[in-house]
This record gives sequence, C-alpha cells and structure tokens, in this order.
Amino acid sequence: MSRTSLALVLSFAVLSATPAFAQDHAHGHDHAAGSVVAEAAEAATTIDAFHAALKAGDTAGALTFLAPDVMIFEEGGAERSRDEYASHHLGSDAAFAAASEATVTRRSGWADGDVAWVTSEGRTTGQFNGRAVDRLTTETMVLKRHSDGWRIHHIHWSSRAPR
Repeated sequence: MSRTSLALVLSFAVLSATPAFAQDHAHGHDHAAGSVVAEAAEAATTIDAFHAALKAGDTAGALTFLAPDVMIFEEGGAERSRDEYASHHLGSDAAFAAASEATVTRRSGWADGDVAWVTSEGRTTGQFNGRAVDRLTTETMVLKRHSDGWRIHHIHWSSRAPR
C-alpha cells in the first residue's frame, strides 16, 4: 500500500467510531470537544453510517452514502467520483477500518439549507498489514440533502503521527 493510500485509509477510519458521538452533539449537549448544530445532525448521522459500513466491510453500503460526483482529496491526491473511489481505495479502506479502532475527539457541524459540512478530529490505532498504527486524523465532509437523504459530495482527509 502506498503512503498516500495508507494515509487515506487512516484518515478514512477516523469516523468509524461510535455514531453516538455525533448524536450526542446533535442533541444540543454542550461539550468542549465541539458541537454539531441541530440542522446538521442528520448529515453527521450519514457520515457515521458511511464509516460503520466500511468498518463492517459493507463496501456496497458505504457507496450509497456517496454522491456519484463525490470529490475525495487526500495528501495532494484526488479521486473524482464514486466509481473512481470504488475501483481504487474502497476495498483497502474497508479492510483498514475493520482492523483498526478510530476515536473521534472533536466534531463540529453546520448546515445552511440543503448543504452541511462536518469537521472531525480523532485518533486511529491498531495493527494493519503487520504494522502498528497510531495516527492523529482530521476529516472534512460536505454533504447535500437529496430527496432520499444526505449524500457526501466532498471529503478531505489528513493524518499525521502524534508528536
């Protein structure tokens, strides 16, 4: 796996943590770790479902949360559609999510009409391909509300080793 692919997988896993985190923020609890406004709560739930599908190895299910024209940026690289992502990194992202544990430490989310954006910070640890994993992760997702629910239109992932 290339360095870019590994970083993508690491960052991707950040939100495979329990969906309760986003729901807790969505219900107006005041946490020092950020907040998701009520208008963005369903969008955050969509993100959590996307990551849960990856962790469960349900790649077909994960793809249902992505818009056909999703744009995924990571470490200077780009995947420019759901089909491109499916043919390149989806399988390795699911394998990584299943093999590691991701914790969200801060999440904020906002919405304006049918557009929402959610930012998350976290840590991913575990073992993958015989190597120890310990990465600090960030993720930004932009979603749009469609007639059948929220879809992810843009993802930006980043990760680094803890200092």
